[in-house]
Amino acid sequence: MGLLDGKVAIITGGGKGIGFGIASAFAEQGASLFITGRTEGRLAEAAEKLKGEYGADVAYTVAEGSDEAQVEAAVAKCIEHFGKLDVMVNNAQASKSGTNLIDHTKEDFDLAINTGLYGAFFYMKHAFPELKKTKGCVINLASGAGLFGKPGQSSYAAAKEGIRGMTRVAATEWGPDGVRANCICPLAMTEQLAAWKEAYPDTFAATIKGIPLGRFGDPKTDIGGVAVFLASDLSAYVSGETITVQGGSGLRP
Repeated sequence: MGLLDGKVAIITGGGKGIGFGIASAFAEQGASLFITGRTEGRLAEAAEKLKGEYGADVAYTVAEGSDEAQVEAAVAKCIEHFGKLDVMVNNAQASKSGTNLIDHTKEDFDLAINTGLYGAFFYMKHAFPELKKTKGCVINLASGAGLFGKPGQSSYAAAKEGIRGMTRVAATEWGPDGVRANCICPLAMTEQLAAWKEAYPDTFAATIKGIPLGRFGDPKTDIGGVAVFLASDLSAYVSGETITVQGGSGLRP
Protein backbone atom coordinates (compact mmCIF):
# COMPACT_ATOMS: atom_id res chain seq x y z
CA MET A 1 0.00 0.00 0.00
CA GLY A 2 1.39 3.37 -1.00
CA LEU A 3 0.92 6.58 0.93
CA LEU A 4 -0.84 8.15 -2.08
CA ASP A 5 -2.93 5.21 -3.30
CA GLY A 6 -6.08 6.49 -5.00
CA LYS A 7 -4.93 10.11 -5.13
CA VAL A 8 -4.72 12.18 -8.33
CA ALA A 9 -2.12 14.93 -8.67
CA ILE A 10 -1.44 17.65 -11.21
CA ILE A 11 2.29 18.48 -11.39
CA THR A 12 3.37 21.48 -13.46
CA GLY A 13 6.77 21.19 -15.10
CA GLY A 14 6.51 17.46 -14.49
CA GLY A 15 8.58 16.47 -17.50
CA LYS A 16 12.01 17.20 -16.05
CA GLY A 17 14.06 18.20 -13.02
CA ILE A 18 12.37 18.60 -9.67
CA GLY A 19 8.93 18.23 -11.22
CA PHE A 20 9.80 14.83 -12.64
CA GLY A 21 11.41 13.87 -9.33
CA ILE A 22 8.19 14.68 -7.48
CA ALA A 23 6.17 12.84 -10.13
CA SER A 24 8.38 9.77 -9.66
CA ALA A 25 8.00 9.85 -5.89
CA PHE A 26 4.22 10.22 -6.21
CA ALA A 27 3.99 7.39 -8.74
CA GLU A 28 6.01 5.10 -6.49
CA GLN A 29 3.53 5.78 -3.69
CA GLY A 30 0.52 4.91 -5.84
CA ALA A 31 -0.69 8.29 -7.16
CA SER A 32 -2.17 8.85 -10.60
CA LEU A 33 -0.54 11.77 -12.38
CA PHE A 34 -1.45 14.57 -14.74
CA ILE A 35 1.73 16.39 -15.77
CA THR A 36 1.93 19.67 -17.66
CA GLY A 37 4.69 21.63 -19.34
CA ARG A 38 5.64 23.50 -22.47
CA THR A 39 7.27 20.69 -24.50
CA GLU A 40 5.06 17.81 -25.65
CA GLY A 41 7.93 15.47 -26.48
CA ARG A 42 9.43 15.81 -23.02
CA LEU A 43 6.05 15.23 -21.36
CA ALA A 44 5.41 12.14 -23.49
CA GLU A 45 8.84 10.72 -22.62
CA ALA A 46 8.31 11.41 -18.91
CA ALA A 47 4.87 9.79 -18.99
CA GLU A 48 6.28 6.63 -20.58
CA LYS A 49 9.03 6.42 -17.97
CA LEU A 50 6.54 6.81 -15.12
CA LYS A 51 4.24 4.20 -16.58
CA GLY A 52 7.06 1.78 -17.31
CA GLU A 53 8.87 2.04 -13.99
CA TYR A 54 5.96 2.41 -11.59
CA GLY A 55 2.91 1.21 -13.52
CA ALA A 56 1.32 4.59 -12.86
CA ASP A 57 -1.71 5.98 -14.67
CA VAL A 58 -0.26 9.11 -16.28
CA ALA A 59 -1.82 11.69 -18.59
CA TYR A 60 -0.35 14.96 -19.79
CA THR A 61 -1.05 18.13 -21.72
CA VAL A 62 0.95 21.06 -23.01
CA ALA A 63 0.01 24.18 -21.06
CA GLU A 64 1.65 27.54 -20.45
CA GLY A 65 1.14 28.58 -16.83
CA SER A 66 0.96 32.27 -17.71
CA ASP A 67 -2.10 31.62 -19.92
CA GLU A 68 -5.20 31.29 -17.74
CA ALA A 69 -7.28 29.71 -20.50
CA GLN A 70 -4.67 26.99 -21.00
CA VAL A 71 -4.47 26.38 -17.26
CA GLU A 72 -8.25 26.12 -16.94
CA ALA A 73 -8.30 23.68 -19.86
CA ALA A 74 -5.52 21.59 -18.29
CA VAL A 75 -7.43 21.23 -15.01
CA ALA A 76 -10.58 20.30 -16.96
CA LYS A 77 -8.66 17.63 -18.92
CA CYS A 78 -7.38 16.15 -15.66
CA ILE A 79 -10.91 15.91 -14.30
CA GLU A 80 -12.16 14.45 -17.58
CA HIS A 81 -9.47 11.76 -17.48
CA PHE A 82 -9.39 10.90 -13.77
CA GLY A 83 -12.68 12.21 -12.43
CA LYS A 84 -11.16 14.12 -9.53
CA LEU A 85 -8.15 16.02 -8.19
CA ASP A 86 -6.48 15.58 -4.79
CA VAL A 87 -3.13 17.36 -5.06
CA MET A 88 -2.03 20.46 -7.00
CA VAL A 89 1.75 20.81 -7.30
CA ASN A 90 2.99 24.12 -8.72
CA ASN A 91 6.59 23.58 -9.75
CA ALA A 92 7.05 25.20 -13.18
CA GLN A 93 9.00 28.46 -13.33
CA ALA A 94 11.12 30.33 -15.85
CA SER A 95 13.40 33.26 -15.04
CA LYS A 96 16.53 35.21 -15.97
CA SER A 97 18.60 33.71 -13.19
CA GLY A 98 22.10 35.11 -12.97
CA THR A 99 21.07 38.62 -14.05
CA ASN A 100 21.71 41.32 -11.47
CA LEU A 101 18.75 43.41 -10.34
CA ILE A 102 20.08 46.60 -11.96
CA ASP A 103 20.42 44.78 -15.29
CA HIS A 104 16.90 43.34 -15.28
CA THR A 105 14.43 44.59 -17.86
CA LYS A 106 10.66 44.69 -17.39
CA GLU A 107 10.47 41.75 -19.80
CA ASP A 108 12.85 39.77 -17.57
CA PHE A 109 10.70 40.50 -14.54
CA ASP A 110 7.52 39.69 -16.43
CA LEU A 111 8.93 36.29 -17.38
CA ALA A 112 9.39 35.27 -13.73
CA ILE A 113 6.13 36.76 -12.49
CA ASN A 114 4.01 35.41 -15.35
CA THR A 115 5.35 31.87 -15.39
CA GLY A 116 5.78 31.52 -11.62
CA LEU A 117 3.44 33.70 -9.62
CA TYR A 118 0.62 33.93 -12.16
CA GLY A 119 1.08 30.27 -13.05
CA ALA A 120 0.62 29.19 -9.43
CA PHE A 121 -2.30 31.60 -9.02
CA PHE A 122 -4.14 30.31 -12.10
CA TYR A 123 -3.66 26.65 -11.19
CA MET A 124 -4.70 27.23 -7.57
CA LYS A 125 -7.76 29.22 -8.64
CA HIS A 126 -9.01 26.60 -11.08
CA ALA A 127 -8.00 23.59 -8.98
CA PHE A 128 -9.70 24.78 -5.81
CA PRO A 129 -13.28 23.72 -6.66
CA GLU A 130 -12.01 20.18 -7.25
CA LEU A 131 -9.72 20.19 -4.21
CA LYS A 132 -12.67 21.29 -2.08
CA LYS A 133 -14.55 18.15 -3.13
CA THR A 134 -11.69 15.84 -2.12
CA LYS A 135 -10.37 17.81 0.88
CA GLY A 136 -7.15 17.99 -1.08
CA CYS A 137 -4.04 20.13 -0.92
CA VAL A 138 -1.71 22.49 -2.75
CA ILE A 139 2.07 22.12 -2.74
CA ASN A 140 3.92 25.13 -4.12
CA LEU A 141 7.64 25.22 -4.89
CA ALA A 142 9.28 28.36 -3.50
CA SER A 143 13.01 29.02 -3.15
CA GLY A 144 15.88 29.90 -0.88
CA ALA A 145 16.60 32.65 -3.41
CA GLY A 146 13.74 34.59 -1.87
CA LEU A 147 14.29 33.51 1.72
CA PHE A 148 17.96 34.43 1.76
CA GLY A 149 18.35 37.07 -0.99
CA LYS A 150 20.57 35.12 -3.37
CA PRO A 151 22.45 37.42 -5.80
CA GLY A 152 21.37 37.39 -9.43
CA GLN A 153 17.90 36.14 -8.51
CA SER A 154 15.81 39.29 -8.06
CA SER A 155 12.88 38.47 -10.35
CA TYR A 156 12.96 34.78 -9.45
CA ALA A 157 13.05 35.61 -5.74
CA ALA A 158 10.21 38.10 -6.13
CA ALA A 159 8.03 35.51 -7.86
CA LYS A 160 8.81 32.82 -5.32
CA GLU A 161 8.17 35.07 -2.31
CA GLY A 162 4.89 36.09 -3.93
CA ILE A 163 4.00 32.42 -4.17
CA ARG A 164 4.82 31.93 -0.49
CA GLY A 165 2.58 34.83 0.53
CA MET A 166 -0.26 33.57 -1.65
CA THR A 167 0.15 30.09 -0.18
CA ARG A 168 -0.28 31.38 3.36
CA VAL A 169 -3.42 33.30 2.36
CA ALA A 170 -4.81 30.18 0.66
CA ALA A 171 -4.15 28.16 3.81
CA THR A 172 -6.18 30.70 5.78
CA GLU A 173 -9.03 31.08 3.31
CA TRP A 174 -9.33 27.43 2.31
CA GLY A 175 -8.71 25.79 5.67
CA PRO A 176 -12.43 25.84 6.59
CA ASP A 177 -13.06 23.82 3.41
CA GLY A 178 -10.49 21.21 4.43
CA VAL A 179 -7.97 22.27 1.78
CA ARG A 180 -4.34 22.63 2.87
CA ALA A 181 -1.57 24.68 1.20
CA ASN A 182 2.17 24.48 1.86
CA CYS A 183 5.50 25.42 0.28
CA ILE A 184 8.75 23.56 -0.28
CA CYS A 185 12.03 25.45 -0.80
CA PRO A 186 14.27 22.85 -2.49
CA LEU A 187 17.95 22.57 -3.25
CA ALA A 188 18.40 19.70 -5.71
CA MET A 189 20.67 18.35 -8.41
CA THR A 190 18.91 19.02 -11.70
CA GLU A 191 20.04 18.88 -15.33
CA GLN A 192 20.72 22.63 -15.24
CA LEU A 193 22.74 22.36 -12.03
CA ALA A 194 24.74 19.41 -13.42
CA ALA A 195 25.69 21.54 -16.43
CA TRP A 196 26.73 24.36 -14.07
CA LYS A 197 28.88 21.89 -12.12
CA GLU A 198 30.71 20.89 -15.29
CA ALA A 199 31.22 24.50 -16.37
CA TYR A 200 32.28 25.86 -12.97
CA PRO A 201 33.73 23.00 -10.89
CA ASP A 202 35.55 25.27 -8.41
CA THR A 203 32.43 27.33 -7.71
CA PHE A 204 30.44 24.12 -7.34
CA ALA A 205 32.92 22.73 -4.84
CA ALA A 206 32.79 25.96 -2.84
CA THR A 207 29.00 25.84 -2.84
CA ILE A 208 28.98 22.27 -1.54
CA LYS A 209 31.09 23.40 1.43
CA GLY A 210 28.22 25.65 2.49
CA ILE A 211 25.81 22.71 2.72
CA PRO A 212 26.15 20.93 6.08
CA LEU A 213 25.03 17.58 4.62
CA GLY A 214 27.65 17.97 1.90
CA ARG A 215 25.54 17.40 -1.22
CA PHE A 216 22.68 18.65 -3.32
CA GLY A 217 19.35 16.93 -2.83
CA ASP A 218 17.91 14.24 -5.06
CA PRO A 219 14.75 15.42 -6.87
CA LYS A 220 12.91 12.17 -6.18
CA THR A 221 14.06 10.88 -2.82
CA ASP A 222 14.78 14.17 -1.05
CA ILE A 223 12.39 16.72 -2.58
CA GLY A 224 9.82 14.19 -3.73
CA GLY A 225 9.86 12.51 -0.33
CA VAL A 226 8.83 15.73 1.43
CA ALA A 227 6.20 16.37 -1.24
CA VAL A 228 4.78 12.89 -0.63
CA PHE A 229 4.54 13.70 3.07
CA LEU A 230 2.70 16.96 2.37
CA ALA A 231 0.34 15.23 -0.09
CA SER A 232 -0.46 12.35 2.25
CA ASP A 233 -2.66 12.00 5.31
CA LEU A 234 0.49 12.07 7.46
CA SER A 235 0.43 15.88 7.14
CA ALA A 236 -3.31 16.31 7.69
CA TYR A 237 -2.67 19.06 10.29
CA VAL A 238 0.08 20.87 8.37
CA SER A 239 -0.94 23.97 6.41
CA GLY A 240 0.48 27.40 5.62
CA GLU A 241 4.05 26.19 6.19
CA THR A 242 7.31 26.60 4.30
CA ILE A 243 9.67 23.62 4.52
CA THR A 244 13.27 24.22 3.45
CA VAL A 245 14.80 21.04 2.00
CA GLN A 246 18.36 22.27 1.58
CA GLY A 247 20.68 19.96 3.44
CA GLY A 248 21.01 22.29 6.41
CA SER A 249 21.98 25.35 4.36
CA GLY A 250 18.54 26.85 4.90
CA LEU A 251 18.80 27.03 8.69
CA ARG A 252 16.30 29.50 10.12
CA PRO A 253 13.99 29.72 13.14
